[in-house]
Amino acid sequence: MGWRLWHNEGMDETTARERLAAFLQPLLPLLGRSERHRWGAFYVHGLLHRPGRKTAAGMAEQHGGNEQALQQFLSQSPWDGMAVRQALAVRMVREAGSRAAWVLGETGFPKRGEHSVGVARQYCGILGKVVNCQIGLSLSYATDTGCFPLDFQLYLPESWARDAARRRRARIPADVKFQSKWQLGLEMIDRAGTWDVPVEVIVAGAGYGVPAQFRAALRERRLQYMVGISGEVGVWDQPPVGGVLACPGRGRPRTGARSVLPPEEALAVATRLPAGDWRELTWREGRQGPRRSRFAALRVEPAPGNDQGKAGEPVQWLLVEWPPGEPRPAGFWLSNLPEETPLRELVYWAKIRWWVEQNRRQLRDDIGLDYFEGRSWVGWHHHVTLAMVAFDFLV
Repeated sequence: MGWRLWHNEGMDETTARERLAAFLQPLLPLLGRSERHRWGAFYVHGLLHRPGRKTAAGMAEQHGGNEQALQQFLSQSPWDGMAVRQALAVRMVREAGSRAAWVLGETGFPKRGEHSVGVARQYCGILGKVVNCQIGLSLSYATDTGCFPLDFQLYLPESWARDAARRRRARIPADVKFQSKWQLGLEMIDRAGTWDVPVEVIVAGAGYGVPAQFRAALRERRLQYMVGISGEVGVWDQPPVGGVLACPGRGRPRTGARSVLPPEEALAVATRLPAGDWRELTWREGRQGPRRSRFAALRVEPAPGNDQGKAGEPVQWLLVEWPPGEPRPAGFWLSNLPEETPLRELVYWAKIRWWVEQNRRQLRDDIGLDYFEGRSWVGWHHHVTLAMVAFDFLV
């Protein structure tokens, strides 16, 4: 992608610049003053055209810009990145296919120092371990034909949120408070919901699907979801409420208390499903052949919230993936899609996250999403906004 894509498609530099200028034309006025238009276009072009590390210093040196002015535009200028993202989202949706999911996820930005805003020792998915990094939450729009990011938001660890000195140095706005990742993700979903961008299903991994509060909040908003969970999440595949418990003691017998069967872990439920419940499906045609796996789905009642006979969550789908030849299941999801939803449809929504994984690699490797070297809150969000513009131009 990027500058290599233009040459691979036989597009000359002049044509590429003209197309980019046309793409940016309705977006640049949202930056405010006219000099910001110039630096916005300059930075997006640098993200697309410059190979290797896409730093502001490198762009200025290679393309004849003023590094100080470019840094000021990124890290201090007060333009509204959210307005750009909203306009970009509405425009991109016009070109997108149907059957859209909003996919909530996160991306790690490894860092060596401790002064970049939000950096801390935390799990970094791209490295598969706990390292010094920033975590950016993403909300993406995905269909069966493609995907692009709607929004990014930096996760602010509690150690940062409560440190007045660090907040001041990184110029973190006063209204930015600590939120868990699922709370921050819900805020992003609510914001995108005001943008006139359609959605059919909310999709998220286990980091967001395990907390019962997140699922409950989606149901309160009347949103359908397909969220990953761990195999340890408790469920009932039979009605959990039994008969009336005997209550010794004086006075009128209590009839409100009911015996509740203990829930089973999702893994245990999956492993005792009969062979006839499993179907092998192709969920994607890949370059190296079809992507296939075994799946089963059953109706369950998730255990969180069930207390003293009070029903917890509504009955919903438990989807399980168990690849042939593997010793145990590889994936679990909960979904409130309708009871008549066929298995192939459930698998479609569960696996649509594949697009987002592809996007993250391209955003990092081709656009330089993780190359920002500034330390401020506004600088990080400005850089990510312009990286989204560059990526969507290629899409």
